[in-house]
Amino acid sequence: MIVFMLNYFRKSFLELNKKTKQILKNGWKFCFIICIISLTLLVTYNIFVHNLLFYRLGISLFKLSMIFAIEFLICGYVVDSIKKGEI
Repeated sequence: MIVFMLNYFRKSFLELNKKTKQILKNGWKFCFIICIISLTLLVTYNIFVHNLLFYRLGISLFKLSMIFAIEFLICGYVVDSIKKGEI
């Protein structure tokens, strides 16, 4: 069942419009950069400075990057479906 779902998502990702796919990839790169910054803050908190501000900022940025990644994925599929006239 899981293999079928992964194959379906891979197939639907490969069938995306070229421009939509490029926006999706750039959005994921942006989310990855935010995630790296948040992990850097959390490692800094854990190793060097035990300031609660670093912890809260790191956790908030990590949540934000995950939310943006999911938003880019969902909105990419929805916009592509609208362009193709499936919705």
